[in-house]
Amino acid sequence: MEAAADQATTGGARRERGGRNARREQRAHAGQGPGRPYIIRNIPTYDILSEENLTRIETTADRILAEIGIEFRDDPAALDHWRRAGARVDGVRVTFEPGLLREVLKTAPSTFTQHARNPDKTVLIGGDAVVFAPSYGSPFVMDLDQGRRYGTIEDFRNFIKLGQASPWLHHSGGTICEPVDLPVNKRHLEMVYSHIRYSDRPFMGSVTAEERAEDSIEMCRMLFGAPFVEENCVILGNLNVNSPLVWDGTMTRVLRAYARANQGTVIVPFILGGAMGPVTNAGAIAQSLAETMAGCALAQLERPGAPVIFGNFLSSMSLRSGSPTFGTPEPAIGSMVIGQLARRLGLPLRCSGNFTTSKLPDAQAMTEATMSMLAAIHCGANFILHSAGFLDGLLSMSYEKFVMDTDLCGALHSYLGGVVVDDNQLALDAFREVGPGSHFFGCQHTMANYQTAFWDSETADNDPFEKWEAAGADDAAGRANKLWKKRLAEFEAPPLDAGVDAALRDFIARKDAAMEDAWY
Repeated sequence: MEAAADQATTGGARRERGGRNARREQRAHAGQGPGRPYIIRNIPTYDILSEENLTRIETTADRILAEIGIEFRDDPAALDHWRRAGARVDGVRVTFEPGLLREVLKTAPSTFTQHARNPDKTVLIGGDAVVFAPSYGSPFVMDLDQGRRYGTIEDFRNFIKLGQASPWLHHSGGTICEPVDLPVNKRHLEMVYSHIRYSDRPFMGSVTAEERAEDSIEMCRMLFGAPFVEENCVILGNLNVNSPLVWDGTMTRVLRAYARANQGTVIVPFILGGAMGPVTNAGAIAQSLAETMAGCALAQLERPGAPVIFGNFLSSMSLRSGSPTFGTPEPAIGSMVIGQLARRLGLPLRCSGNFTTSKLPDAQAMTEATMSMLAAIHCGANFILHSAGFLDGLLSMSYEKFVMDTDLCGALHSYLGGVVVDDNQLALDAFREVGPGSHFFGCQHTMANYQTAFWDSETADNDPFEKWEAAGADDAAGRANKLWKKRLAEFEAPPLDAGVDAALRDFIARKDAAMEDAWY
């Protein structure tokens, strides 16, 4: 444990940087307290529904749970939990009296800490804290040079490095892209190791099988020490409901594995309106509430007090073609309601992200992404997965959009900081110095504040047209293309204790030798 603690402290050693990079790092933490590795919200949430309408949605969710129920397939232990809790179990169908799930959820923490191997990067999840994490789950990657292709472990590591290099993200994420060049039954080992090796931020583990979740947790025990992991959250698992109204055994077994180890679970229905849920927003929200409460409550039955995040993934679809659509207004406004419902339950919230259906890092991509991301900001989301890289309806992870999205995340640091009102901000001395009819360019107040006054975009071009044209007339995607290459070329992995590293590599080698490769 001492070795892990020592490396955790040294793992955060940061190279000294000057000039623009130093100012950007300073702005990354402006308004967050000294070095805080996440955002503290200084603007209110946007609550759009009345008490009457929130109650109607909650009542509808209760009726779905009581009259229709949810199936829990291929997990007898989950059904046993529900029987003991007082639910009605008929085969694999479980129905719940109104109030039962809310009673179970009283043991779930309203906030919790996820520890990083570098204590300076540890995050708070819940309350007024906001944590940005990269996108998750894409089988393809793309960039402007090579186009769209299947993801590899090299791509996976590259995105971890790009995330680590950005001051605007707070979390290393999970399956940033699927490394299809590795066997299905073994790739989780290299994925978790890569998060540990190339980032010193919190991260997520495998959810594709119970034994892979157990491996992910065991690797954390090797990193942090088993006693520390028993008492503290160091890893998250992101679990999806098989909407509508089905929890399959793979997901519930993984959910229970994380919960019994006292590790965090993110419980997320995936509802495409018109396919896995109704086309009407209120109905989809009621369904989401029912499915999410059931998953969060199951974690509490496995281990009361286990950290959970109330997740949500509302989306729409093209009813002409049947294709999913992302970054559209209906799910965005629906997120506002989900935020209100999660707060009424007293649970941390995961909601939306930089969603888009665009196939390129273009105007459509950023328009849809901004619509969706601002919904997450205003609905009160605490853990925002898919903050960077999402393209092609989540089928592709884009190098250029990753950089463009992290730039937007930088802007949102300032946006969430709100408006500070103090003597310096009110600038009365500046008015006295400048007086009527002059300018503020060189006044003392401007010189004292200019380095941190405004967010400074890395991808926007604010030069005159002639200078932009002479420099090559790049658009935002072209500038992002140069930036991600520069960041990878300059990347230095945070230090990792050699003994811990060797133990992890030995664990992976032993696991690899004990299994034949499986590709499906």
